[in-house]
Amino acid sequence: MANDPPKKSPPAPSPRRDEETEVLERPKAQTPRLYKVIFHNDDYTTMEFVIEVLRVFFRKSETEATYIMLTVHKKGSAVAATYTRDVAETKVEQVMRYAREHGMPLLVTAEPE
Repeated sequence: MANDPPKKSPPAPSPRRDEETEVLERPKAQTPRLYKVIFHNDDYTTMEFVIEVLRVFFRKSETEATYIMLTVHKKGSAVAATYTRDVAETKVEQVMRYAREHGMPLLVTAEPE
């Protein structure tokens, strides 16, 4: 009994080739929805202030900022930039706070693209 060979366990069943395998589909990652930051025209905010805000908060060149400012002035509104929702809302909040601190009634909003 002490010299009995160890017993082998039966081999594990191998998968049959004719069985169907269930394939789970992964949900596809979606790109986040983008939001436009829009400047709105008013009769009191100076053109120079709008250009300053576009250069400081949106890193626009003098030429780009002037073009956007003139579009706001002539058409009533213009898109300054497009970001993800969190960034767009943060930009709006920062610009609005800055405008109020400088006594300007500038209106900036964020809308889905």
